[in-house]
Amino acid sequence: MSDIKLINVKESILTDNDNDALFLREKLEKENVFMLNIMSSPGAGKTSLIIATLKTLQDKYRIGVIEGDIDSMVDSEKIVQNGGHAVQINTGGDCHLDSFMIKSAIDTMDLDNYDVIIIENIGNLVCPAEFDTGANLNVMILSVPEGDDKILKYPLMFQVCDVLIINKIDCVKMFDFNFDALMNRAALVNPKMKIFQVSAKTGEGIEAWCDWLSEKITV
Repeated sequence: MSDIKLINVKESILTDNDNDALFLREKLEKENVFMLNIMSSPGAGKTSLIIATLKTLQDKYRIGVIEGDIDSMVDSEKIVQNGGHAVQINTGGDCHLDSFMIKSAIDTMDLDNYDVIIIENIGNLVCPAEFDTGANLNVMILSVPEGDDKILKYPLMFQVCDVLIINKIDCVKMFDFNFDALMNRAALVNPKMKIFQVSAKTGEGIEAWCDWLSEKITV
């Protein structure tokens, strides 16, 4: 018999996180608050998409935003400047948000004032995919400049997401981006994933995304 005892720290951490996420999801359901978690690599357009979504849906829903960053309040300031309400989480180095962090942010919010909460996760295609935040919907943004092969390099992110938003389609002529190849790969990795093509800058495709999202929000 081996004298070495193995302690799987990662398994323990993920189990605790999943339990917290379940508690949080049940809490929000009781409060009639719908939450979505937006993930992407840095610079893909998370904040821009959130602002476009806010402007489109702000007359229909009361929306709050939880901003996750390693440091700074730059994105929260942008949300507020565009009429939104933001709570900032600075992780100080952690490359993801987890359910405990989200609960800490939600504890500072009066849920009676919100119908929808949008999480802007840390810019990263690895760690955020592993941690359940308690959200009702996981959304990934892939920008055209990143290329159509990201699904081959980071399959877990695509597997855990309910929605894929291809952003920056206004500059597609400047890049070698193969939409058909991406669609075929997505169909193999996650055939249930809904896909939208948008430009947060020009507004193209935003209405279709927001119409679909409205159908999913139950408040």
